[in-house]
Amino acid sequence: MDIFSFTAHFGTEEDCRNHFKAQRDKIGIKCKCGYNAHFWIKSIWTYECKQCRSRTSLRSGTIMQNSNLSFLVWYKTMFLMSCTKKGFSTKEIQKQLGLKRYEPVWAMVHKLRKAMGNRDARFTLEGMIEFDEGYFTVESTEIEQEKQIRGRGAVGKQNVAIMAESTPLEDLETGKIERHIRYFKAVVLENHESEEINKTIQDSIDDLSVVFTDKSTSYLDISKFIEILISEKSNKETTKASLKWVHIAISNAKRNFSCNFHKIKRKYLQSYLNEFVYKLNRRFFGDKLFDRLVIANITAL
Repeated sequence: MDIFSFTAHFGTEEDCRNHFKAQRDKIGIKCKCGYNAHFWIKSIWTYECKQCRSRTSLRSGTIMQNSNLSFLVWYKTMFLMSCTKKGFSTKEIQKQLGLKRYEPVWAMVHKLRKAMGNRDARFTLEGMIEFDEGYFTVESTEIEQEKQIRGRGAVGKQNVAIMAESTPLEDLETGKIERHIRYFKAVVLENHESEEINKTIQDSIDDLSVVFTDKSTSYLDISKFIEILISEKSNKETTKASLKWVHIAISNAKRNFSCNFHKIKRKYLQSYLNEFVYKLNRRFFGDKLFDRLVIANITAL
């Protein structure tokens, strides 16, 4: 969706609110009593349960609940976050919205990123999976700077598990085998221990999958939680063959972050990864990405 189409469809607060209600009606409202049928009270823009008569506001149960920002501001932000694969910093979004205060915009953007992560967390990867770690630059605290750790756990670095569904397919004309990619996941790891890796595998990958990794000692127990583990010594050939797409994803994410964001704090890195992976997994959605983000707003609290 380009800016002219967006303005034509969502130029006013009423346009945005009506569209949001239409999407909520399609998904359905479930009362706390468990009943699904509601009356609509237009005068106060509220649903009323036909069973227990309790009321639910249009924003309640979505990531917009408790927000004082208008529907128009939320819609403009979702448009900005979905119209380009590179994304915008919160400061740039604040500038484009013409808002004076930074804090409400920051909270809104991170709520949307959380919704993106919650949507992707609903599914697990399956089939043939590439698995590796990437080390991302983060803002280090004064205590971390005093430690001056090198290698794994180095100051200003955070390790992230990157996973990709990658199926090798043969070109019938040339006989060349290429890995075709589907979905990705990226999870910030709390530490470098095998227990943390194992938990990530269990949460993110189907237990009937085949996983390709390098020969890191942290990956020794992965085979207990999947069908087959194939590990190879890390080198240029491994990177080009069995771990091609995770390394492309790591490289693209690092480039994206360095170009668009300034000093990402360690505790917020997962939020930025959520946005990157959400867009990557929906790279062929085109104009529909905005619509999917509106649905994530409603369902991914």
